[in-house]
Order: sequence, then C-alpha cells, then structure tokens
Amino acid sequence: MAELTIAATAPFGADVLERLARTNEVKLLLTRPDKPRGRGRTLQPTPAKTVAERLGIPVSQPARLDDTVELPTDTLVVAAYGLLIPESLLDRGLWLNVHPSLLPRWRGAAPVERALISGDERTGVTIHRTTKELDAGPIAAQEAFDLDAEADAGLVFAQAAEVAARLIDDVLPDPVFTPQPEEGVTYAEKITPEDRELDLDQPARALVDRVRALSPHIGARATIDGRRLLVWKARDVDGVFVPVEVQPEGGKRMRYDAYRRGLR
Repeated sequence: MAELTIAATAPFGADVLERLARTNEVKLLLTRPDKPRGRGRTLQPTPAKTVAERLGIPVSQPARLDDTVELPTDTLVVAAYGLLIPESLLDRGLWLNVHPSLLPRWRGAAPVERALISGDERTGVTIHRTTKELDAGPIAAQEAFDLDAEADAGLVFAQAAEVAARLIDDVLPDPVFTPQPEEGVTYAEKITPEDRELDLDQPARALVDRVRALSPHIGARATIDGRRLLVWKARDVDGVFVPVEVQPEGGKRMRYDAYRRGLR
C-alpha cells in the first residue's frame, strides 16, 4: 500500500481518487477552490472534494500552486486537476499524471470528447510523468480499449478510471519511463460553444458522435422543429439522425417522442 497525494477536481479525477483510496493510503487531496453554482450561486465543493470528505481524506484547496504548498508524500497522482503545477513542486516528488487517451494522441483538456467527436474506434489511458510541457512527459504505462459505437463520454470516463487505477497500482512499486513518440501528436482543445452546435446537414454518424462526446456532462445543441433543444442521446438509423433524449430550454430531459407529443 503506497502513501499518495492526489490532485483532482473533475468527476473523472474524483472517480480515480475513490478507486485509488481502496488500495492506497491517500494522505491529502489537492483540489480546486469551491465555486458558486446553481440559481442561488451557493458555493459547491468540487466532485473530488465530495469524495475525499466522504472517505475522511484531508483536503487542501489552494487557488494556485507555489512553494508554500505542503506535500505530505513523495508520490503524487494528478487526474483532471486543472491547475498548473510549477517546476519547483515537480522537483519535490514523483508526479504521475493520469491522461484518458493514448498519448501522444489527444494531449490537452478534452481527450475523451475529442476522440468521440473524431470518430476514433479506440482510446485508452496513459500514465506518464508530469512535466512542464503539456501531457508530454515520459510514459510509465499505457492501455488501450475499444470505443463502443453507443458509448457516451460518461461511460468512457468510467472505463478509463478503472483502467487508470489499476495501471497506477501496477506502476507504483517500480516506475520505468519511456519517452513519448514524436510522431502522432494531436491536441484536444477545450470544448467551445461552437463545438456544442449540431449542424444537421452533417452525416448522421458524425452528429451522433458529437452527441455522445458531450453527454452526459455538457450537452449538444440544435434547432429541431423550430425550437432550441439540448440533445443528450441520438441514433443513426439508416443514415438518418434520430434524437432519442432531449431537453427543451428551461425544461427537463425527456424522450424525444414524448417531447414531440407535447408539441401537438
């Protein structure tokens, strides 16, 4: 059982934290500060903080990282954290980054979403040393898995978290690193408002892939039947784009056929 500090914020990082806590002693969670959310704009904890508090793991929430941050362990795992780690801290221990792609493909902020939008048939998880260059550190472990044609980003993140925790446990006793290939580098830019728009003139398969990539955490948008909708699930039926689950503006998620009945 290793002693770890884990840096995580987003739901994927929270999942990795929970899984690693089953097999390791997590001494500290580093996570982003609480943010106001919802209509009341009340401060809400990050998903990783919620898990840590339930498990009794101490939490630190610096707005930025610098030399004043205390690190109680020599080994640190980063998973969907969201803050830049300065070189002065990288030099104080072994930082292992969990990245849900087959690096060097899809370095950056949205690897799962970009893989699905691009119609990739495979993705995976890479464990690499954290360096100042974005997702460019040498690789300690990597495992690929197929992308089911119906799987959305939520399912891919869950599968990636399971693989990540297992790989981390395999790596921790004796990490050995291999430089990343120089060929095949691509970047997964953050999802923008433009990325969320469905161009209904595109092929049905491309539209379904975009819906999958943005579900269940972001949502694709389209004007259908003259009204703006979020599209959470869709199918390609013989080359025709068929919404399955939608959400009208100001409304709740519902089956598309139920939504259509409500328009009559």
